[in-house]
Amino acid sequence: METSAFGASLAGGSFDFMSFIKQPQTILRLLSWLFSIVVFATITAEGYVNTPDAQQAKCIFNENDSACSYGSAIGILAFMACVAFIILDAYLPQLSNAKERKYIVVSDLVFSGAWTFLWFVCFCLLANQWSHTTKQTGVPKDAAGAILAFSFFSVVTWALLTVFAYKRYSQGVGEVGLGYTDPAYDQTTPYPAYPSNAPTGSYQQSPFTNNTTGEGGYQPPSY
Repeated sequence: METSAFGASLAGGSFDFMSFIKQPQTILRLLSWLFSIVVFATITAEGYVNTPDAQQAKCIFNENDSACSYGSAIGILAFMACVAFIILDAYLPQLSNAKERKYIVVSDLVFSGAWTFLWFVCFCLLANQWSHTTKQTGVPKDAAGAILAFSFFSVVTWALLTVFAYKRYSQGVGEVGLGYTDPAYDQTTPYPAYPSNAPTGSYQQSPFTNNTTGEGGYQPPSY
């Protein structure tokens, strides 16, 4: 019977692309990846506008460049994290070491929880700055709405990813247990011990043993 830990068998398994794509956690990662692209790409393309009283382009969210920079940074880091965790999710079932799996699952849990909070802060910050934006002439309102909407969607998807990561972590702790250790090679007993109850008559003399007493035995020449 194979022991499982953190959602897959400890003996390792093959990668099934179709089953992997259909997993809820994979779908959420792909949605988070898409939402992050929309946020930072929209901010980069339409998040800054030129105003008549300013020589440089200003952020559409109350001309607060820090708000746009924060949203772009969170989106770019979320984009790269989604790619990395999708690769790790595909690689996880092939790992037979429970400790390595635990490191991946804990990293997923911590990062997902942190990014849920950071996306929430991003949404609140951008929504607050947009509500205080007075100069909306020439400002792409559709772009601002898309940034706010997909920032909120990101909060939801990353919160669900945190829940999935926590369930997988709890499953691993419950199935592996505190006393589990990976099987190690015992160098002290490399071969099985000879059975003590083996019949003595089963022993046979080696055919290559010199027989110096019988006829035809080899006799050294005398000089």
